[in-house]
Amino acid sequence: MKIAFVLILLTASAFAQDQAAVATAEAVCGPSKVKFDVKQDTTQHPTPQPETGKAVVYVVEDLGQCPDRVGHSKGLGLTDVDQALIKVGVDGAWVGAIQGSSYLFFAADPGEHHVCINWQSRLEIRSRAFAMANFTAEEGKVYYLRARVFPGRDDYSFDLDLVNSDQGKFLVASSAFSVSHPKK
Repeated sequence: MKIAFVLILLTASAFAQDQAAVATAEAVCGPSKVKFDVKQDTTQHPTPQPETGKAVVYVVEDLGQCPDRVGHSKGLGLTDVDQALIKVGVDGAWVGAIQGSSYLFFAADPGEHHVCINWQSRLEIRSRAFAMANFTAEEGKVYYLRARVFPGRDDYSFDLDLVNSDQGKFLVASSAFSVSHPKK
């Protein structure tokens, strides 16, 4: 009887930790139920400068470092990494999505911001792929965040990091512009 009680207690504790982790991610990202449609727009390549009182933040999906862009299947049904649709959230709200080597941008007020990326997928194992970063925006500045996908032995992981302006400008210049809309 004691063993059964301990197992129930441990299971409940693990479930509570998972729920706490999900709640934390949603607080940074946005509600998990929100889904996006994304298209790369090769007819335009906007690179706006900051509006008065704002900063501009670019998020670029960089697949150039990904050693396995064709994916690999170990019973997980993985497909081409180029097709990974990545939702981008800021301070608890989704701002859009990117897919393939592409970018989006948004205006940010001065102050600290928390950015999240999450793989939008029908497969639960992929939908659990998150990466987060934070930075402090200054008025008139431009920031570049690089989102990368790394294949592992049985799945993929994400990385999100702030890069210098030279690297950021290069990534934006060599990527397509992503246009995304929430699905209805």
